[in-house]
Amino acid sequence: MIKLMLADDFDILREDLKENLESLGFSIVKSVSSGEAAIREYDESIDIVLMDIEMEEADSGIKAAETILEQYSDAKIIYLTSHDSDEMIMTAFATGAQDFIVKGVPASEIKSHIDAVYNHKPQLDDRVRTIVMGEYKRLRQSEQSLLYFIKHISTLTPTERDLIHCFLADMKVREIASQRNVEISTVKSQIRTLLQKFGCSRSKEIVVIIKGLGLEHLFN
Repeated sequence: MIKLMLADDFDILREDLKENLESLGFSIVKSVSSGEAAIREYDESIDIVLMDIEMEEADSGIKAAETILEQYSDAKIIYLTSHDSDEMIMTAFATGAQDFIVKGVPASEIKSHIDAVYNHKPQLDDRVRTIVMGEYKRLRQSEQSLLYFIKHISTLTPTERDLIHCFLADMKVREIASQRNVEISTVKSQIRTLLQKFGCSRSKEIVVIIKGLGLEHLFN
């Protein structure tokens, strides 16, 4: 029999969930109303924690999950919460939790998620899966962009580095030429070479990439 801990500060909902899950064959060994209590009461006899996010504080469940997983790396945590923003879902999974369920689904569906996590095959719903995979794709693209950009940064001349510094300072071509005491046509020619090197059509594209990758400090 799968042993569960329920952590939710809404007493009526928690008791109702307890009854429904027990009727489906689960053993509710701990039932708590705060993140602090979840941390205090958790032990290795518990198979899975169903954790609300907002309890005594807005992110109590997040903090509790982080603490539990720091102490018990094999702990299995499923968030059961009314918070369903993309940001919250990604924050929740960043703690190391196995699944995320939005409140309001039938107990039978919660059972399916619990069984899947217990058997090491988390059953993410379609929306959560889309969000998680989208973030994974974004991170992969960011990683590839970073490697590509770093490769090209190593080939920059001092003049090209100075140009990028000027771009980041939002300087116009005329201002760059005046500061460097060169002709405007010279600056334009240097910018064209720089754009070709990075495969960009405008200087603003280079600025967006650098800021997006957090590399401004390389051009101070």
